[in-house]
Amino acid sequence: MSYQNNPELSDKSKLVAGLLQIFLGTLGIGRFYTGHVGIAIAQLLTCGGLGFWSLIDGILFLVSDDRTDAQGRKLRA
Repeated sequence: MSYQNNPELSDKSKLVAGLLQIFLGTLGIGRFYTGHVGIAIAQLLTCGGLGFWSLIDGILFLVSDDRTDAQGRKLRA
């Protein structure tokens, strides 16, 4: 299913968000990518919860089908 056929899907990818979060999550990059600025700043200030928060968050982005962007649209696969 493509973004053009379903406007309720985000233009953001859960794969990209997950990988950004795993590798650059201590800077909150995965959350900035999805538009969740408040959480991204919290991750930035806590170094991604000393790495644990960002790692778990990245894995959840990759395996979960209900993650959304800042507008509440589901991330595309």
